Amino acid sequence: MLGWMSAPSMGTKRTVEVTGAIDGAATGVMTGLMTGTRVATAMGWRGIETISEGDQVLTFDNNLQSVTKVTRVRLWDGEGDCPRRFWPLCVPTGVLGNRTNMKILPGQPVMLESDTAEALYDDPFALVRARVLEGIRGIDRSPPAPNAEVILLHFADEQVVFSDSGALFFCPSSRDLIERSLAGDESLYSILPVHEALRLVDHIEAVGTCSGPASPRYLDNAAAA
Repeated sequence: MLGWMSAPSMGTKRTVEVTGAIDGAATGVMTGLMTGTRVATAMGWRGIETISEGDQVLTFDNNLQSVTKVTRVRLWDGEGDCPRRFWPLCVPTGVLGNRTNMKILPGQPVMLESDTAEALYDDPFALVRARVLEGIRGIDRSPPAPNAEVILLHFADEQVVFSDSGALFFCPSSRDLIERSLAGDESLYSILPVHEALRLVDHIEAVGTCSGPASPRYLDNAAAA
């Protein structure tokens, strides 16, 4: 999870962002995990690009769950340079409790843990889209590599998965809304609307809530061995 660390605040600088995914005849991707991201699985930390349908991935609330679908797409499929609105956010090491530098797509939901979230929503964990973190403590856009690939893991139900950077990422269900509605299933997770997410981030900055990232202990021990 992205524990909000007690590093000195460098101020909050907001930028306007267009959220559309279509640019003329070309398309860009704003959610999913970039290749190189490693997630916790039954076999230890594995690059997301190596995950296949049927593999077991460790989830935040439901232990090991099978991947039901893997979607692979180019971040930007148009000619020329990728427009800035599709650029991933670069999060410097330690800024959000992450143990390494990491890149997150602007629309990707990530989980924050803080006392502020608990005070506001009676839950210390909150899902926000990464774009609301832009300008916080050095978090900024970074141009993607040419032909950068994005991978989405899907599960039977929505899940949150661990990455080895210390972040927790939301992954969608492979079932469509109609199918889930007919089955009477309710979403386990809700993503804060942008205005609420900005409110949370600003409160965290003001209060300076401190918490560390959590990751599966057995995987940490394996990495240290």
